[in-house]
Amino acid sequence: MSYWNKWIAFVALAVSTALTPAHAQNYPTRAITLVIPFAPGGSTSIVGRGIADKMSELLGEKVVVDNRPGAGGTVGTKAVARSEPDGYTLVLGYTGTLAIGPSLYKNVGYDPRKDFAPIGMIGNAPNSLVVHPSFPAKTVAELIAYAKANPGKVSFGSAGAGTASHITGEYFARTAGITLVHIPYKGTGPALTDLLGGHIPMAFAPIPASHPSVTAGSLRALAVTSTTRSGLLPEVPTMIEAGLQGFDASLYYGLAAPAGTPRPIIDRLNKALRDALASNEVKKQLGNDGTEITPGTPEDYVDFIDKDEKKWSQLVKASGVQQE
Repeated sequence: MSYWNKWIAFVALAVSTALTPAHAQNYPTRAITLVIPFAPGGSTSIVGRGIADKMSELLGEKVVVDNRPGAGGTVGTKAVARSEPDGYTLVLGYTGTLAIGPSLYKNVGYDPRKDFAPIGMIGNAPNSLVVHPSFPAKTVAELIAYAKANPGKVSFGSAGAGTASHITGEYFARTAGITLVHIPYKGTGPALTDLLGGHIPMAFAPIPASHPSVTAGSLRALAVTSTTRSGLLPEVPTMIEAGLQGFDASLYYGLAAPAGTPRPIIDRLNKALRDALASNEVKKQLGNDGTEITPGTPEDYVDFIDKDEKKWSQLVKASGVQQE
């Protein structure tokens, strides 16, 4: 490189560095895109849209939701990892994409620890094991007995290959000593639509998405996958209560930006997120959908992503469902 080219590069870097604080201080100046890597109707959309609406109000700029489903949520997540780190493209982080996908797929296209700048956690919600009312099993014990009597003939739907609902189903089958046939969908919404229509007998679905149908009686909940009962479905037992010792498969949500996003922008977004989670309307909305709010710092979310990935990677390997 010539002296002149080096000088131009140095000046460009200096100008860019000098402008970064100003840009961060004025941020945001235009609409922000929040990528939800699943189809509309699932738990991620329910949680993400509630957060986006309140953050739009707090930031003074629209936070536009962009649903980008595919490959268990990894398509949309990878797109954000490769986006410009300017704070205008964010992703709804999720157990399925940041903790399961990297172990499930050999070439997922991103590193959950290196390719994102975590903004903060939103909350967590357990999955629910729900069945069509016509399915003969009314308890987990009856389901296990039925599956053992009909090996390979009981199917379950999930939000897609590699999602938390998929691995939870494999985890359940392994723990119960039964064989289930997995039917992947492009999101929880489509899976529940087929379940409601009687096209599949059962599914694992986050409570925020399943509880309206359970409450209406159009689906029957056999268990929740957390270690304690859900306040939204207090009459539904946990898997542990149903006889599966140590069973725990809760889902966690958070916000993240591409790695390299300036820290002042991350801090601005974290404050807006925490203020949104502290608002009465968001508390009510997420509470009604069975999501327990768990706000925190960017560092809290960094640590959690690391721990969550380690936990679920072990479940993925134990389930033997790794894909190319």
